[in-house]
Amino acid sequence: MPWQTLIERGERLAAFPDLADGYSTLLQRLGPVTPFELAVTGARLMATPGLAFLVGYQAALRVLWPSAPHSLGALCATERRSLRPADMQTRLVDLRLNGRKDFVTAGDAAEWLLIAARSEAPGEAPRLSLAVVYPGEPGVTLETLPAIALMPDISHGRVLLDDALCELLAGDGWDAYVKPFRTLEDLYVLSAMTAWLYGVGQECAWPQVLQLPLLALLAGCAEVSRHNPSSAAGHVLLGGLFAQFEGLDSELNDALAAGPATWREMWARDKGVMAIAAGARTKRLAKALG
Repeated sequence: MPWQTLIERGERLAAFPDLADGYSTLLQRLGPVTPFELAVTGARLMATPGLAFLVGYQAALRVLWPSAPHSLGALCATERRSLRPADMQTRLVDLRLNGRKDFVTAGDAAEWLLIAARSEAPGEAPRLSLAVVYPGEPGVTLETLPAIALMPDISHGRVLLDDALCELLAGDGWDAYVKPFRTLEDLYVLSAMTAWLYGVGQECAWPQVLQLPLLALLAGCAEVSRHNPSSAAGHVLLGGLFAQFEGLDSELNDALAAGPATWREMWARDKGVMAIAAGARTKRLAKALG
């Protein structure tokens, strides 16, 4: 990680209404980067917390699938608010997908989709495979859903699959992809949001007693990024990082309250994204410590 790039203030990119074009512009600005560098230096340049989240999410996808295209993508697993394989109805048979996924991040802009689908034979226990499809191809339909209050600048949607031809990724869909992605997303979104806040602190001249802990938190994220996302040690360290982040909440609120209203209002609106997976993280931490 070229830390000097982060420490030296860079010109923030303007907000982009077209997520695909904006992401392409960011990649051109950054040049070749690792997923962690994308999450940190990329999110630092974003105009909103929502766009920073999107960069962290894309970075996590590239750890999950290192051969991912250089364009916006999404992992589609949730059905009826559940991630349990037994609850999924989407099916893979002979490289054809049928079903639907209810939540696609950046739904109207994603150019490739990773689809978790049931693939066991009749009578066998539920088993997942992970397949790749491309919006616009026959049998793949993306529907954009209404904006929600949290991160309204990041669209979301559902994907409908009707005998859609797909490519299959190697490995078990749950153990190799869906399960570890929950940890990867936590880590890389935490890294992105912390980098975004660090950038705001630079621009607003926050006291060093706040800027330096944010930088130290990013250094901790860099260390955890070297761990296998399925390892118990990684889950314990990640739990520590979230505890550090939560411990800065009061100081962050005070610093934002003393600065421009725009930053304060955006963070108040969007910071709830950090709590969405808190229950799952707590369970993983308890298991890792147990």
